[in-house]
Amino acid sequence: MTDAVIPRFTGDARPYAGGDPYADHRTADFPFTHLVDLADRRLGAGVIAANDEFFAERENLLKPGPAVFDPEHFGHKGKIMDGWETRRRRGVSAAEPHPTADDHDWALVRLGAPGVIRGIVLDTAHFRGNYPQAVSVEAASLPGSPSPDDLHAPDVKWVTLVPRTAVGGHAANGFTVDAEQRFTHLRVNQHPDGGIARLRVYGEVAPDPAWLGALGTFDLAALENGGQVEDASDRFYSPATNTIQPGRSRKMDDGWETRRRRDRGNDWIRYRLAAQSGIRAVEIDTACLKGNSAGWASLSVQDGEGADWTEILPRTRLQPDTDHRFVLDGIVRATHVRIDIFPDGGISRLRLFGSLTDEGAAALAARHRELGG
Repeated sequence: MTDAVIPRFTGDARPYAGGDPYADHRTADFPFTHLVDLADRRLGAGVIAANDEFFAERENLLKPGPAVFDPEHFGHKGKIMDGWETRRRRGVSAAEPHPTADDHDWALVRLGAPGVIRGIVLDTAHFRGNYPQAVSVEAASLPGSPSPDDLHAPDVKWVTLVPRTAVGGHAANGFTVDAEQRFTHLRVNQHPDGGIARLRVYGEVAPDPAWLGALGTFDLAALENGGQVEDASDRFYSPATNTIQPGRSRKMDDGWETRRRRDRGNDWIRYRLAAQSGIRAVEIDTACLKGNSAGWASLSVQDGEGADWTEILPRTRLQPDTDHRFVLDGIVRATHVRIDIFPDGGISRLRLFGSLTDEGAAALAARHRELGG
């Protein structure tokens, strides 16, 4: 899908008139939001610096969930907003009171997992008359854990992902990205000033093969290691991607839960592993799913696109709010895994422990080089 077909929002929203503040929020179905959010705090993302955050803190950009609006919430600096908001820029003198064309505010974002970016959403929810006139986004790839000073070094190569583009207030401003490169950091710019409620960066994790090689055995399905959800039968209550997020689920909607089935079928998720791997052990966790956990589960694998599916864990009873562990009889080679739950309900996490095969490690290393890693 090309950038041209994505709706564009510009101009002010109407002042808040009471009732549901999201009733007039402008948004759209973007073609990339099924992908993982590389700027998810659960993956370790952070806003590590900003030139100004006078009215509202930069960290708000990555908060989970939609921005909250309280019309009565004021502080000693003015209206408290759930987003990143800078002060109003001014010119240099009474004769030149307006900011220059180049004046802008910026924030540096460390992605939670390095990856290839397919789409970006800059949501100005509740910023109705105080949103930026335009935004731009640049990306860079640096090893290790660079500081803000490192990122501002003159030899750092920044690639423009979103050129300076006019945006609208109280709107989800979405942009497709066409840069087949691996990035670790973003620089989000607002021209000349204003506020952005949320930043979402959708794409595909591109792990470091050297790190995975050093680990040896790791979770082959984990988002942070390059695993991903390819498809799922149902995403009614929560996304299937939750099942491969870091850590244990802490509440019900932090896992995957399907609607109640009224037919004789079952629900499922299909995963693609980081690369071809040898699986040794499995964890299926139903943490926080008590009256709605799956009753049974089975696991099947596929070794290569189009290959036959082979069951490696037969239909097995699951207990509510329990971490189930299974050691496989031998090492199982696979590129894809499918979990089937019966008849419906949910699981919170799936962990597949093993190592890359020689073929998988070589393919991952080649892809890493291709992406500029």
